[in-house]
Amino acid sequence: MVDDDAPRKKTAHEIGQDLSLLSVEELEARIALLRREIARLEEAAAHKRASLAAASAFFKR
Repeated sequence: MVDDDAPRKKTAHEIGQDLSLLSVEELEARIALLRREIARLEEAAAHKRASLAAASAFFKR
């Protein structure tokens, strides 16, 4: 069951949204947020590549 009256969590950033109403500080905060997210995604991809390489090496024996 979904509570429609519950406050919704504000999205920190939505791709493609209008940026004209944001201050320089808000834009810089979003840039920092997105850079942290990119680093997190790159780390997850590296872990997955390492897992695939390990599995591939194991099964090639």
